[in-house]
Amino acid sequence: MNRSFLSNIDGKNAILKKRIIARCINEDGYSIADLSKELNTSIPTITKLVGELMDERFLVDMGKQGTNGGRRPSIYGLNPSAGYFVGTDVKKKSISIAVTNFKGQIVDYFEDLPFTVENSESSFRTLCTTIKKHISDSGIESSKVLAYGVNLTGRVNNETGYCFTYFIGEDRPIGEFLEDELRAPVFVENDSRAMTYGEYICGVGNNEKNMLFINVTWGLGMGMIIDGKLSYGKSGFSGEIGHFPLLDNDQICHCGKTGCLETGASGSAIHRIFTEKLREGRASLLSEKFSRGEEVSLVDILNAVNEEDVLAIEVVEEIGTVLGRALAGLINIFNPELVVIGGDVATVQEYLLLPVKSAIQKHSLNMVNKDTSIKFSKLGEKAGPIGACMLSRSKLLGLM
Repeated sequence: MNRSFLSNIDGKNAILKKRIIARCINEDGYSIADLSKELNTSIPTITKLVGELMDERFLVDMGKQGTNGGRRPSIYGLNPSAGYFVGTDVKKKSISIAVTNFKGQIVDYFEDLPFTVENSESSFRTLCTTIKKHISDSGIESSKVLAYGVNLTGRVNNETGYCFTYFIGEDRPIGEFLEDELRAPVFVENDSRAMTYGEYICGVGNNEKNMLFINVTWGLGMGMIIDGKLSYGKSGFSGEIGHFPLLDNDQICHCGKTGCLETGASGSAIHRIFTEKLREGRASLLSEKFSRGEEVSLVDILNAVNEEDVLAIEVVEEIGTVLGRALAGLINIFNPELVVIGGDVATVQEYLLLPVKSAIQKHSLNMVNKDTSIKFSKLGEKAGPIGACMLSRSKLLGLM
């Protein structure tokens, strides 16, 4: 495939091609006349560029559009088979992989594949081997993969490719290492931010201009869409809501400080508080397991919530109240149209939503929160991998 456009997206015609593709991403298709009008560019120029994009196999002629009269114009849209994007969400003990075509449609998905991430080249080389194996299993040639997206937890500088949670050396960013192994562009991203973008483009976000995504998993992260754009901050580390010093407690966060929101509103907080109550003798469906000395996991507790375990529900309500108080402050600051709650803890749905909404009503300004909807993630576990695919496409094409 001719990749001249992908290797040079800064020239005048390349910028126009980028804008044409951006329009076709947002809509099913466009006529030459409509593109000319929207891009304020002459019909001959648009015709030429659309022809080149078709030669490069990025666009296809989708046929004639029905009209009330006169000559029917041809409609042009994205070519799904122009190439593929692969998104990988890396957790401590597993990875999930999504594959999308050029149009952004999911063509394959692999969930919770066994993998243990470590600070070593061999670990990330194994990661690449696993990704390549499953791409091959999907029947996709590696040469057809246009770009990869890889999500990692913690502080990730998406521009340099460095991750400060997992790294393989000060002189070599993970992004560069992954590109050498996968032999294609690789975009490394923070997991919460990738989930945000996935939900924004393909999920419940519905392209809202101002949206907050709260990732409530073992830790607590956040992504922000502000004025229609994913927010990174100066150093690429925005969204560290888990380390907001909101709480007056003596719990030491994994960052080494006390009082972090994550110590009172996260999966780890649920696990700590719940096991403390079991140790105090409180009754639960999990009491017998705990008394046998077996590990009670976060998944066990969340499953107990959905089985209407009173103690588990009580603990979720406790962390929901703390989280809602924090969200009240964020709503007062950002005045977003939408707050989306995702991550592992979101699986308990209404048991979490009720105390969150109650705290928001109590602590935020009514004239501000009345225009904010609180919803759960539509993509669920797929938000991260799908977001990685969408981000890799947008970044490769220079759309953000």
